[in-house]
Amino acid sequence: MSATVTERDALHDSLQQYFGFDAFKGEQHAIINSLLEGNDTFVIMPTGGGKSLCYQLPALMLPGTAIVISPLIALMKNQVDSIRGYSDEDEVAHFLNSSLTKAQMKKVKQDITDGRTKLLYVAPETLTKEENIEFFQSCQISFVAVDEAHCISEWGHDFRPEYRRIRVMLDAIAQSVPIMALTATATPKVQQDILKNLDMGSNKVNTFVSSFNRENLFYEIRPKVKKEQTIKQIIQIIKEEFRNESGIIYVQNRKTAEDLAEMLQVNDIKAGPYHAGLDPKTRSATQDAFLMEDIDVICATIAFGMGIDKPDVRFVIHYDMPKSIENYYQETGRAGRDGLTGKCIAFYNYQDILRLEKFLRDKPVAEREMGAQLMQEVVAYAETASCRRRFLLHYFGEEFHDERCGKMCDNCKTPKEKVEVQKEMQAVIQAILDLNENYLMKTVTEFILGRETKEMKDFGFSEMDNFGVGEDRDENFWNSIFRHAMINNLIYKEIEQFGLLKVSEEGKKYVKDPYPIAITVNHNYEEGEYDFDDEKGGTAVLDETLMNMLKDLRRSIAKKHNLPPYVIFQDPSLEEMATQYPISMDDMSKITGVSLGKAQKYGQPFLDTIQRYVEENEIERPTDITIKTVANKSKTKVGIITAIDRKIPLEDIARDNDMSMQELLVELDYIVNSGTKLRLDYYLNKVVDEYVRETVIEYFKEAETDSIEAAFKELKDDEITWEEIQLMRLKFISDYAN
Repeated sequence: MSATVTERDALHDSLQQYFGFDAFKGEQHAIINSLLEGNDTFVIMPTGGGKSLCYQLPALMLPGTAIVISPLIALMKNQVDSIRGYSDEDEVAHFLNSSLTKAQMKKVKQDITDGRTKLLYVAPETLTKEENIEFFQSCQISFVAVDEAHCISEWGHDFRPEYRRIRVMLDAIAQSVPIMALTATATPKVQQDILKNLDMGSNKVNTFVSSFNRENLFYEIRPKVKKEQTIKQIIQIIKEEFRNESGIIYVQNRKTAEDLAEMLQVNDIKAGPYHAGLDPKTRSATQDAFLMEDIDVICATIAFGMGIDKPDVRFVIHYDMPKSIENYYQETGRAGRDGLTGKCIAFYNYQDILRLEKFLRDKPVAEREMGAQLMQEVVAYAETASCRRRFLLHYFGEEFHDERCGKMCDNCKTPKEKVEVQKEMQAVIQAILDLNENYLMKTVTEFILGRETKEMKDFGFSEMDNFGVGEDRDENFWNSIFRHAMINNLIYKEIEQFGLLKVSEEGKKYVKDPYPIAITVNHNYEEGEYDFDDEKGGTAVLDETLMNMLKDLRRSIAKKHNLPPYVIFQDPSLEEMATQYPISMDDMSKITGVSLGKAQKYGQPFLDTIQRYVEENEIERPTDITIKTVANKSKTKVGIITAIDRKIPLEDIARDNDMSMQELLVELDYIVNSGTKLRLDYYLNKVVDEYVRETVIEYFKEAETDSIEAAFKELKDDEITWEEIQLMRLKFISDYAN
């Protein structure tokens, strides 16, 4: 049953009340309604799309406590801190995991029993304990949310065996409540695994898949040649396109990370290595230096990235190809989170894939075959001549037409020469049908090539008319045909039968009534020249010289105040200054991301620099500063600030603004980073111990960064929680930066 107009109004009222938003993003409204109506609900929504709100808002609205299952303790702390930031009472959200003392666990359970806790974050391991299961049996549970649900699937990029037992644990709790599963990346196979393993659908299950398209990212594959030449290309890319910009270079092993960082340093690029072999203190220092812009480039294994929320990463380079498309999508997604263009370049050589496959030899058969198939998808992406954006979105089950790419991938920007493969496409489809759609690609390829294997002879395949129909071409050619047949939805891999090739209805039609299909087969990944033309994007910065001056000024001011540079002003703000040339406080306060308070706090040196630059270069300024705003955003901010001035609990502010606690914390971050001072003592004094308050503030006064992760590593031995650090960080920025 769909919600009535009154219910919709009530939902929007709640969004405004709790989180200060005037409108839902994407399908949030429908997702929340689905859960409120008691349906199992499956949410696939990329990072930044607002997944957390989908369970935080209904948790605040419904009676009882929502259980949120999360895989990482650090992320749990972050989420709980975020929720508490919207409320006057810390009890509104808790986490229950191995990091708590017995006394702390007792306090959490008492708050749940007393009906004060609306969201409880738990690790799946926590649910296995008999005492916890018995406790939950006695509680009023509103619903269960499984965050990072891809961890359930062995086909996911971050498989956790304990996630496979969640359904058993929920059954043991013996409460018939709806389940919400949420993930940022899930292929159709992983989606099916999640639904099946959680047994979702005993109630009606509603599935919501948001677009995976990151329109501001430019995707490019370059041939990986000799090590020295590839590093030379990387240095050239950084120096010509991204001088003094933040970027991440991903590699497969620790030695490459260190060697590459050293090479960049020698070439006057501020870089540092990051991998699991470094001691925690060194890793933390490197990460902090990256956030503080003391180094511009991180050379990292995949150990780097989780929990990093640096908005101005302008490029992500893969020196080595990742092991799956999911990993690639996650890692490239760390670029351009501020909405400006990010460039994603991957260096590809098939020999790297063959080396990776060697590591699979000692794995169990199922894991070996699964790993090989995931890597084959990476090969398909690297070698496709079609739109790369279309390929990525197709991989996640999303339809996309090439013309929408806007030349934001190398294949659309510079189309490669193609060959017509209509006959060959028919041959592949017919071969799959000849073998009764019952074999993997390897067997079908052997059939087409006419290889006299034991399997071909034993099953009589070598006697068939089409045996050897493609013997005049090599295996690489036919692999390309298979991959493009999949991209064009003519064939597919049967996910329940471990990758058996099947022919779609469209494919069966194609055999009878074919149409032209052209692909690029011969990719030149040999040593040679490469076009290094600039694809850097962003706002229309009219003056690069001024932009560099403003960035240098920001860095010096940040060091003076001992704050990360982006706390002073973020890149989009500087770019707008370099476009609009503000020379008064009024002009400055109209720049995106700069409040009047922030302009008064930090703006004068920037105004002086811009004024001198304008006069010395006789620049004609635009007559009007362009004001960029999100609809009704200022109204929401004013409402939140006013509510805090009235000392309303943050949980109530979140509810009043129809926000999740996480989203309110994000909004509070935005407010304090824009220069507004928030007086949060009325809330913090209730929920954070006096000793903890003093310790955290003293830490931030001495620290080189406001990184919550770095602070937690430093302070966890003092039994200071992630949540307490996050809340006190808001106070620190508000009191000392604004």
